[in-house]
Amino acid sequence: MPRMDWTRKGERRADPERPRPLADSVLRLIWQERRISRADIARQAGLSRSTVSEIVAELLPSGLVAEIGAGRSRGGRRPIVLEFQDDAYVVLGVEMGANHVCVALTDLRGRLLNWDCRPHPVRDDPRGARGVITELCTASLHETVTGGVPLAGIGVAAPSPVHPADPYQLDRVVLPAWGGDLGLKGLADSYGVPLMVDNDANLGALAERWWGAGRDVDDFVYIKLATGIGAGYVLGGEIYRGATGVAGEIGHVAIDPRGKTCVCGLRGCLATKVGAEALVARAAELAADAPEHAAHGGRLTMTELLEAALNDDPLALTVVREAGESLGIAVAGLLNVLNPSLVVVGGDLARLGPLLVDPLQATVEERTLVSSKAAVDIRTSELGPQSVAVGAATMILEAALGDSQRFPAVPHRPEPSSRSVGA
Repeated sequence: MPRMDWTRKGERRADPERPRPLADSVLRLIWQERRISRADIARQAGLSRSTVSEIVAELLPSGLVAEIGAGRSRGGRRPIVLEFQDDAYVVLGVEMGANHVCVALTDLRGRLLNWDCRPHPVRDDPRGARGVITELCTASLHETVTGGVPLAGIGVAAPSPVHPADPYQLDRVVLPAWGGDLGLKGLADSYGVPLMVDNDANLGALAERWWGAGRDVDDFVYIKLATGIGAGYVLGGEIYRGATGVAGEIGHVAIDPRGKTCVCGLRGCLATKVGAEALVARAAELAADAPEHAAHGGRLTMTELLEAALNDDPLALTVVREAGESLGIAVAGLLNVLNPSLVVVGGDLARLGPLLVDPLQATVEERTLVSSKAAVDIRTSELGPQSVAVGAATMILEAALGDSQRFPAVPHRPEPSSRSVGA
């Protein structure tokens, strides 16, 4: 993840004699525990009480942490309990799909405060897409939604490989109309906050790691199935992006050397079998030979195809089964190479549940080593259609909790409470 300078004019600086990571570790610990005393921080972090007191004194003015009253005594004076303030900031997460823009507004616990999604030909209309993104972000930050709580940052999920060294450049092959430029710097500047960018499948994986099926899993793969196909890898608890940010482009794994030519120029890519356009085309091909079918002589949309499958339409079920089998070929290769313990399927096709997962699982079992097959669990996402946008917001939260100086200075601070609480 690219590092950015989030330091704001007027922010309080840390004691130069004390390593900054200590303060960041304490902040993360308070976030994880939600409520904790200084004494318990000292015990868990292995720090002196005086050091903890100094760090907490730095954190209290930020509004991120508040003293909320006395906790239970273990002998001696009752400790003052600290509480992480989930509502101290809000975070925006933007998902750019090939044909839609979605914006999620969350608090610092990943809770969804506002959600909006609009169809738009993002891939072919960059100027219009930037306008929709700006409009939806502005609406999400309306005071009636946020209550005047300040914005910490904006995360953007792009349907493109993202190079860690140059995250604002988009792939010209995948998104040719964008000319390689994300073009959203003005949005971040207008709010005076940082903007971070990553690939959409990576951020779907991040959301699952923090809030979904991958919460307690250190090695798993998230696969996004929508207009295109991408994968996000979590290895050792961290997102793996590869040397140039293209790790996870599973849609361009060749599974049929005699197959159709892909948009990337290669032949027989998974995207030619499982992407939305490929599935719609396959349904039209089958309907052409089925005069009795409602789609004969016409063309189902992707939404109509999914609804038909969920209503047990035989033609649609055939398309879904073939998609699951094709996906299984690629997933089997991933299992043999990476040996994850979990595969999470997200995106539009995740709605299909067992209709997609069962043929996927069956193909995987035919094509993997016994040990890989036994170790893996394949399931659909727990987070629904908001997962990628929430992952984009989580990218901001993760970066800020790793460096507390990245939170802008903010006047929002809950008043300390005198109530008694459990510690």
